[in-house]
Amino acid sequence: MGTLGRAIYTVGFWIRETGQAIDRLGSRLQGNYYFQEQLSRHRTLMNVFDKAPVVDKEAFVAPSASIIGQVQVGRGSSIWYGCVLRGDANSVSIGSGTNIQDNSLVHVAKSNLTGKVLPTIIGDNVTVGHSAVLHGCTVEDEAFVGVAATLLDGVYVEKHAMVAAGALVRQNTRIPCGEVWGGNPAKFLRKLTEDEMAFISQSALNYSNLAQVHAAENAKPLDEIEFQKVLRKKFARRDEEYDSMLGVIRETPAETTLPDNASPPRAA
Repeated sequence: MGTLGRAIYTVGFWIRETGQAIDRLGSRLQGNYYFQEQLSRHRTLMNVFDKAPVVDKEAFVAPSASIIGQVQVGRGSSIWYGCVLRGDANSVSIGSGTNIQDNSLVHVAKSNLTGKVLPTIIGDNVTVGHSAVLHGCTVEDEAFVGVAATLLDGVYVEKHAMVAAGALVRQNTRIPCGEVWGGNPAKFLRKLTEDEMAFISQSALNYSNLAQVHAAENAKPLDEIEFQKVLRKKFARRDEEYDSMLGVIRETPAETTLPDNASPPRAA
């Protein structure tokens, strides 16, 4: 970095520090309300030298997730709370419509066979369960990695394959299409049924839809959150004991949905 580059970097650093100081002052002035806005100084996207994340504008990245370095996230994918995707020594690629669920770790790895650093490649419409670890592996489209499963260096999971929850898949293992592998170390258990294959596709779609809900909720300003809270209290049904005191009999279950025409008041 030349002299001009250092000067620009330094100016940017002090502008950001000033912004953080103003943010802290504003939070104190807001009092208890700033907790409801879920303010976070966490850096969701972070460069490593000249390697920068590339995240599609229609992907959802939770505020507490960390996407670091040479990481690409495709359209409609979702990176959930507490996840870490780290592409420093090589790249991490996430396709479209894929969900990486809460507290999962995706990293690259050095191959024991070639000595090269392996990228991690995850295809389209893949489901990666909570607290899974994917380390220098490849997962093809519409595959399923269960909760707390670990995929080590050089593992290759083919399309429509499933890694069971808690499984440990050793280095350079290939899991064929349509098979379920589980255990420690993971081994072939059985073939997937047609219903299970349909479940894998549906799981990815469900998480894609759920991610849109979370993205919208995270984007709400404080006044809209407060307004909807008041509406929920106003339109919520009373419990059975309360109804019985009034002599009211309800045939439908209690609901707390807002009316379709409910919207926050506009500022004058």
